[in-house]
Amino acid sequence: MAGGDELKLLGFWGSPFVLRARLALSFKGLSYEYVEEDLKNKSQLLLQSNPVHKKVPVLIHNGKPVCETKIIMQYLDEVYGPSLLPADPYDRAMARFWAAYIDDKLLGSLMMMSMGKTDEEKAEGRKQSSDAVETLERALKECSKGKPFFGGDSVGYVDVVLGGFVAWVHLIDRLTGLNVFDSSKTPLLAAWLESFGSLDAAMAVMPDVQRLVELSAR
Repeated sequence: MAGGDELKLLGFWGSPFVLRARLALSFKGLSYEYVEEDLKNKSQLLLQSNPVHKKVPVLIHNGKPVCETKIIMQYLDEVYGPSLLPADPYDRAMARFWAAYIDDKLLGSLMMMSMGKTDEEKAEGRKQSSDAVETLERALKECSKGKPFFGGDSVGYVDVVLGGFVAWVHLIDRLTGLNVFDSSKTPLLAAWLESFGSLDAAMAVMPDVQRLVELSAR
């Protein structure tokens, strides 16, 4: 980190979107102060730093706030190397596309599958999540070019976006008895899940799954 830089991250441990920001900071090897927020009693710092949405994560860099997880990731790329986004403009566009797909398709279907109010809604969530995961399997094959990560040999932007859900994929598997990334159907994603989760930079910030189980039961 450049001399004199001050980084502070406002977050909540159980948020996958906060985890994305923490993963980006961790993979870049950046030192920062982490401030845990009580979302039922939000701090004045959070309310002042993000007056529009009043949500975490918020990155404060030298007193200036940056909000929304993917904007934080892109901001960190512009200020600090190495870049998570690819150098090639087309590859960068594709990385942003698949990151949006993860939030638009995978997240919604996983939420429906695990938190649906009826059996029919949960079944539809399982179908939609299966379709989304199979599409991501093809995306990983195309983007990785035979390497372990969406970014190739090393973790990239899409890996961190998807990596924010690693603990929650394990949580859903534990609660439902299903394998979201089933090695018999999506072997590349199953291998990715294991490889990403075993990286030191990921393990350093990954939340405990049992703690998430207890949170989900509240």
